[in-house]
Amino acid sequence: MTIESSPFGTVAGRPVTLYSLINGHGHVVKVTDYGAILVSVEVPDRAGNLANVNLGYSSLEPYLERHPYLGATVGRFCNRIAGGRFELDGTSYSLVVNNGPNHLHGGTVGFDKMLWEATELPITGGSGLRLTVVSPDGQEGYPGNLSVTAEFHWTDDSELTWLYRATTDAPTVLNMTNHAYWNLAGAGQGTIHGHELKMTPQRYLAVDETLIPTGETANVQGSPLDFLEYRTLGERIDELPATKGYDHCYVLETPSDQPCCFVREPSSGRTLQVRTTQPGVQLYTGNHLGGGFAPYSGFCLETQHYPDSPNQPRFPTTRLDPGQEFHEQTTLRFGVMDA
Repeated sequence: MTIESSPFGTVAGRPVTLYSLINGHGHVVKVTDYGAILVSVEVPDRAGNLANVNLGYSSLEPYLERHPYLGATVGRFCNRIAGGRFELDGTSYSLVVNNGPNHLHGGTVGFDKMLWEATELPITGGSGLRLTVVSPDGQEGYPGNLSVTAEFHWTDDSELTWLYRATTDAPTVLNMTNHAYWNLAGAGQGTIHGHELKMTPQRYLAVDETLIPTGETANVQGSPLDFLEYRTLGERIDELPATKGYDHCYVLETPSDQPCCFVREPSSGRTLQVRTTQPGVQLYTGNHLGGGFAPYSGFCLETQHYPDSPNQPRFPTTRLDPGQEFHEQTTLRFGVMDA
């Protein structure tokens, strides 16, 4: 197992580094310390040909501009908070509003726009990278000085794990994810409509017209959101005109050591399985994907807590208090379909 590093540009006069995690088969995961961004994932197709299956950029500059969170570590709060407001212990907090009337993905300067400190991390059967950053009290409106760790582990079994930890010195809220866009045919190789998806969740969160949860759940069976058996992403995508495709949070009940999502791409034979400690997963089909990429050229499976959780007492809590540690992880296993 090898870790290589190379210059990736500068931000505010500080050097940015690209780290390449190379497993024993020569499969490569690249991560940069700017935004703790997953830049590329190179895995083989059924013929053994390597290709990058993660949408990203070959240089730093596009990441410094507005882009659709390609591969980014997202926080302090991924997804949406209604009206950019929440209350803790009787105190109201106002966040940056950057998605219509709502707060999205941590605001204007979220974790994806910060320069993290990187340390190479030996792990059993693989290699890893540990990235740390401090989000100061008041950043984007959030309370508490928050110390955050994001680790990326890459193994000889072609398993990629991201692991998040955080502590705070004052009560706050936290919801982290990685916003990777996948195209198992290869980044830039057309749309993801032909990808076949199977998911274990039987319920998803009902939302209003601004994609804020109503507090109710709905059954997927028989609906366009039903992926209880393998179905292509494109089969019923046109039945979702309000969102122009999938942008829905599913309620996970699968044990964290068991896969909750299965994806296969018939033309390349590549497969992807996801398992996570998180209680939800947002399926997004790149309906409004920009940043140089056409709509539907990548899909996301964003493992996370539910949107607007600070304002929804029935949802799993996203509150973090001093003396507690936030700890969530997600593992993606890449493979190929049986012949």
